[in-house]
Order: sequence, then C-alpha cells, then structure tokens
Amino acid sequence: MKRTFTTFGMVFIAVGTAVGQVASHAPTVFSQPAPGSSPTMVSMTAVGKTVARVNGSVLTDADLVREEYSIFPYARQHNGLPKELAPQIRDGALKMIIFEELVYQEALRRKMTVGPAKMAQAETEFKKQFATPEEFNALLNSEFHGSMDQLRVKIRRSLLIEAMLKQEIDEKSAVSVAEVRAYYDKNAARFARPESYIFQTISVLPPEKATAAQLQEARKRAEDDLRQAKATKSAQEFGLLAEKISDDDYRVMMGQHKAIPVGELAPQVLKALSTMKPDDTSDLIPMDQAYTIVHLNEHVPAGKVKFEDTKVQLTKEVQERKTNQLRAELDKKLRHNAKIEEM
Repeated sequence: MKRTFTTFGMVFIAVGTAVGQVASHAPTVFSQPAPGSSPTMVSMTAVGKTVARVNGSVLTDADLVREEYSIFPYARQHNGLPKELAPQIRDGALKMIIFEELVYQEALRRKMTVGPAKMAQAETEFKKQFATPEEFNALLNSEFHGSMDQLRVKIRRSLLIEAMLKQEIDEKSAVSVAEVRAYYDKNAARFARPESYIFQTISVLPPEKATAAQLQEARKRAEDDLRQAKATKSAQEFGLLAEKISDDDYRVMMGQHKAIPVGELAPQVLKALSTMKPDDTSDLIPMDQAYTIVHLNEHVPAGKVKFEDTKVQLTKEVQERKTNQLRAELDKKLRHNAKIEEM
C-alpha cells in the first residue's frame, strides 16, 4: 500500500529524539511472529553511524531507525523489533531511505521549489504536533541546535519528495473504468463463483474418548438443542441461540459461516443443505460422534461475480498495482547512474 505524505511531510518519533521522514513507498512485506509467541526484541538505537551514501550524501542509523518505526510502529510499545523480523524490517527501511534520497536529489536536479505559502503552512502544521511550545523548543534544541533554518531544510526536503512523487507516481497511477474492466475481463477465472452455501451451525461435541454414558448424554443434549433451534424464526434468533449453547468455535460469530463451496462441505451437511430453503433449520446431522444443526441463510448458485459488485475494490487493486509498478520503475531509473554504498 502506498504511504502518503502529511501536509508538513515530517513526523517526530516519541522514542528518542529523531526526526522522521515520511516514507514514499510501500514497506517490505514480512511474515508475522506466531500467535501467542513472545519474540526476543532487538533494540533500536542510533549513534550517528553512517549506513549508506547516495551520490555522496550520507544517511545515518538515525534515518534508518525512523524508517523502522514507520514500518513497525509497535516497536515503541515492545521496546524494539522482534528478533526474527529485524533483518527484513531493516533491509526494507534501508531501501526506503535510499529511495527517498534519490527522489530528493532528482527533485533538486529538476530545480523544483516549494513556495513560501506552502512552507509556512507546513511549518504551522508541524508545530501543532506538540502540546506546548516548550516541547517544540526541546526538540528544536536537541535535533537542530535551536536552529529553525535547519528544521526548515528538513521540511522543505520532505515537501520536495512529496511533490516529486506526486508528479511521477500519483498523477500517473490514476486508472480508468476501461482499464479496470479490461483487467476483469482478462482474469475471468478469478471472478468465477462456485456453487456455495452460507449457513449457521449449532454443534454438540462430546469429549474425546467419550464413554457410552457421555455419548448418550451428548445425544440427549443434541435433541434438546434441536428442539430449541427449530423454534427460532430467523438467522438472528438462531445466532443468539448458537452463542449460548453451541460447542463449535463459530458460536462467537453467532454460528455464522462464510460462503463455503459445495466441494468443501462434508457429504452429510451438503445432503441436508441441498433439501433446504433459506431460513430452514435442519434435523440433527451426525458427524462421527458429534452432532450439528444447520440454519440455511443463502444458497449461492455457480456463476460469476458481477463487474459492478467488484468494481470499487478492483479499482483500488488495479491502481495499487500500477502505483507499485511506477514506483519500481522510478527506483530503477534513479538507481541506474547513481553511486550507492551500503555500509
């Protein structure tokens, strides 16, 4: 996803005293830690060390840390980066800050400028980030030796990057309805819709290695659940009952299942659903030693997702694809004759 600039083009990070540059392109995609795990964290500190030179201009670990926070904002509350993600995040952050520097240098080469009114507005918006003048002055002193001129250089830099990207990417990435339709027609298989059912369930699940008495109790309970389910008159009523009595995990969603293709349904469930009409509730469906009751919400016949139904989302997707392509082309073009040293 393309990351956009704020009107002032800069963000200050609460941890440490670094001034952040707004990133100009999508972060590197990385895998997440396993749910429930407690990853070892890698600290994020900056000492002014050079991490790259771009046509002689120095980028430091302060620039890198700012970008890492932008990619992984949870680093503040976790006091660092997850160890297993840190190399990927840092590699992505390094690519970002190099790309931004190349874009900035190209803007200067083209003699692009920022008007006084826009600078004044950006400066005003930037100061609004701070609760008190004292907070702003503390940052100004720590980062810019008390110099508003140095701060304005950073703001102007961000605005030039923003203007350059608007010219080279944003204005060229707009897509027409005809382009979106052409993508839809070319990728027809993607929009094929298999026959499927949308339904809710109430399940009775006996313990593993259940005794004969436990199985008998499960059957008795399932019959009682069926009596209550048959008494419901709507998906809402069935769902509220599922929340109260169902053993399966879908109870937290009122028993609701998404559209499931017929090829993915258990044969006994499909057999029951195929004889039902919307808002019908099935009889007990044996599932090994368990029992399931289904409430049919909708039978979706095989067909194709209509263009009108997917146009909005597909437009965003096609535009994002075009944006990423333009960004990659610009990156390649700017790197072609550049001297880039990564430390």
